[in-house]
Amino acid sequence: MIIQSMQNILQGVAPLTHFGLIRAQGDDAAKFLHGQLTNDFSLLGLSEARLAGFCNAKGRLQASFIGFKRSPTDLLLLCSQDLLTTTLKRLNMFVMRAKLKLSDASADFSVYGLAGSAAENATNKIASYAATTWSKADLDDQNIITLYPADGVPRALLITPAQTPAPEGEALSPELWAWGEVRSGIATVSQPIFEALVPQMLNYESVGGVNFKKGCYPGQEVVARSQFRGTLKRRAYLAHADLPLQAGQELFTAVDTSQPCGLVVQAAAAPTGGFDAIVSMQISAFEAGGVRAAHGPLLSLTAAPYPLLADI
Repeated sequence: MIIQSMQNILQGVAPLTHFGLIRAQGDDAAKFLHGQLTNDFSLLGLSEARLAGFCNAKGRLQASFIGFKRSPTDLLLLCSQDLLTTTLKRLNMFVMRAKLKLSDASADFSVYGLAGSAAENATNKIASYAATTWSKADLDDQNIITLYPADGVPRALLITPAQTPAPEGEALSPELWAWGEVRSGIATVSQPIFEALVPQMLNYESVGGVNFKKGCYPGQEVVARSQFRGTLKRRAYLAHADLPLQAGQELFTAVDTSQPCGLVVQAAAAPTGGFDAIVSMQISAFEAGGVRAAHGPLLSLTAAPYPLLADI
């Protein structure tokens, strides 16, 4: 029933103002980002994008990005707008003698979400484009990135110079796009969960967001230890509730309301009623069930809509 609803509802083009863009320009741009983020940017090609996290020294996520190259020396990072200023300042602290310039490019580009036939039509315009997850293609001076689907509905991002007319297509509200983001199970780090989670608590290592062979970056030892020493006790899941949910909201088991067992990472109103969310919580609490927000009804919990790395 949800899949049928998605096919009917999640269709069209949505302007996305919740994304900000950081631009890295210069000969050392890719090398610099490679040393700061959880993914490999040194080997990033012009036909692919990267999901990546920016961690503190304890491995906790300060921001997440979808990054890609507009040229070999010009990279764009899409991140949550509410973290852009803080993130840009923190990244600039590490530039030192590297040959690059970091800037806020949010006013220079427009970002659109394409869903359903709008995503398919856009990718079909590009000859020989293989629309696989995290693939990227150029259409003149526009860039298109294929995302994880939402309950089988194709999705993509379109990044255009600010002066470019909006793409043609049926209008899709940002609210419905946000719901599709939740249903995809791929979370974006925002201010309410700043420094709350290591990447694996959002399943990033299973959706192309962490490269364990790339070498050092802030928090790398903690992230690697969580993966290879079996210390990870939290994962990301999907949840549904009849009452509103919001990012940063703590979750509790029915038998222990004094200690939180997780938190809401990202939430959106469901068009069929209630709220859907990505939640990060203790694996044991998910397996036991009976989880709720404070003083709220029990959540309906399901596994993430993709296999975890340990299951592959």
